[in-house]
Amino acid sequence: MDPSVVDRLRCPVCGEPLAEAATGDSRALRCPRRHSFDIARQGYVNLLAGRSPHSGDSTEMVTARADFLAAGHYDVISTALADAAHDAAPAGAYPLVVEPGAGTGRHLAAVLAALPATHGLALDVSKPALRRAARAHPRVTAALADTWQRLPLADASTALLLNVFAPRNGTEFHRVLDPAGRLLVVTPAADHLAELVGALGLLRVDPAKADRVAASLGGHFTEESTAVHRRVLTLTGPEVTTLVGMGPSAWHTDPAGLAARIAALGEPVRVTVAVRLGVHRPR
Repeated sequence: MDPSVVDRLRCPVCGEPLAEAATGDSRALRCPRRHSFDIARQGYVNLLAGRSPHSGDSTEMVTARADFLAAGHYDVISTALADAAHDAAPAGAYPLVVEPGAGTGRHLAAVLAALPATHGLALDVSKPALRRAARAHPRVTAALADTWQRLPLADASTALLLNVFAPRNGTEFHRVLDPAGRLLVVTPAADHLAELVGALGLLRVDPAKADRVAASLGGHFTEESTAVHRRVLTLTGPEVTTLVGMGPSAWHTDPAGLAARIAALGEPVRVTVAVRLGVHRPR
């Protein structure tokens, strides 16, 4: 694993530094108190302290997301993040970019491509997602971790945090972020996927989303700037199915009923992608 990233990791049990060790054909990260965390053959390390109460996105959801993102449909988000990171980066680069809830790692990879001197850490509780995140970019290190628990990172070890449609642990984000660093938060705007919400019975964007974001950050951050980024997609029926299958509505829709409603839309289907990107500095 990337030594520059491992240097910033901490044991989720005792908080001591970690170092890579090999025993036979297996590899692990270990701390001085002999707590050991296996590195999977797929390239990610398991840094959960005990069992997580949830397993994150399923293999089917991750596969749908990987297919949809690979087609470039959400590149508007990746581009916006890369531009914001580049504009905010002191001296043109961040040493470490961390994305809790990174999923497949596509957005993190775009930011690393915009900041060549950086290294990235993808954190997620979903093993299927981490298998992909570990291969998303040569400078990505991937680790199994629960965003709601203490993050396996040293204090002030991170110069840039990405949060894209993911849980926000304001206390931990503030602890691991360098005082000069920035937190980039992407949330759905009011008209995100508006053409599909009513027609397919999808989850609606909370009208109080901005207030909820501020509350989730617990008063630890001040928003410096915000911008809404939009793009209109032209999708086929199968692409709409993939879009629904990769998001939270996948947990709440009946597959048979959904298929009938998607068929009734006809083709092509115009869908608005609309997201709000906020740049936050730690207080």
